[in-house]
Amino acid sequence: MRKKLSSFIDSKYILIALTALCFLFIGTSFFTDKLTAPFRNAVSVVVVPLQKGMNNIGMWLSEKYDTLQQIGVVLDENKKLKSQVDGLTEENNQLKQDTYELDRLRQLYGLDQKYAGYSKVGARVIGITTDNWSSSFKIDKGTDDGIEVDMNVIASGGLVGIISETGSNYSIVKTITEDSSQVSAMLIDSNDTCIVKGDIELMDSGWIHLQYLKNNVVVRNGDKVVTSNISDKYLEGILIGYVKDVEMDSNNLTQSGYLIPAVDFSNLQEVLIITQKKNQ
Repeated sequence: MRKKLSSFIDSKYILIALTALCFLFIGTSFFTDKLTAPFRNAVSVVVVPLQKGMNNIGMWLSEKYDTLQQIGVVLDENKKLKSQVDGLTEENNQLKQDTYELDRLRQLYGLDQKYAGYSKVGARVIGITTDNWSSSFKIDKGTDDGIEVDMNVIASGGLVGIISETGSNYSIVKTITEDSSQVSAMLIDSNDTCIVKGDIELMDSGWIHLQYLKNNVVVRNGDKVVTSNISDKYLEGILIGYVKDVEMDSNNLTQSGYLIPAVDFSNLQEVLIITQKKNQ
């Protein structure tokens, strides 16, 4: 009984204390502004700059994020543009190659018309075989195409050389610049004969020797030289090249000089083989 009474009294005091505390809070609430104002001011001194700093950091991070997004978009666009440029560059290169090939084929067509009296077969250069003693190349036409040894080969306006070897699907062309090459030739204006001879020492310059012109022949730089009618393998009238620096020989009986070939041997890609041979 005493325990119950003691418990009741304790609860009673606790309730009274809580009630008094509530009235205290109610009473002080009327003075809240005055009591909390210094505290708010003190807190604002610390919190407001911190809030501004956080806001600035947030804005800076947002700007950087937007910038990174824009950079990503620009990089993607740049990648696409680069891909388009690469495609256009490749297309442009292909168009250039097609244009160059068309120009070469036009030259061959013009050459074909120039020597319309001869039957011809077109061929592509597929290999170069050049060493210190010779200058020759391989083409993609052979005996299966009716090609035979000693057939004349022409390109880009003039004489290239002669077929020296054949296979079923290829042939070797010996050029007029080869060290052992000799072509019986003549000046187109006067029909005066001479010899055009290859020389290993002139191979780098692209020239060939012009020899055995008579001492009384008047010759000028740029005069055209063609194959002569007395050549044993070369057909008559094919342009070989242009005279350069002819002078009197030491014997005073003949003149010698150089010949600039009509053919650019450093850039041969297509040729024409004249299927009619001199001995025919």
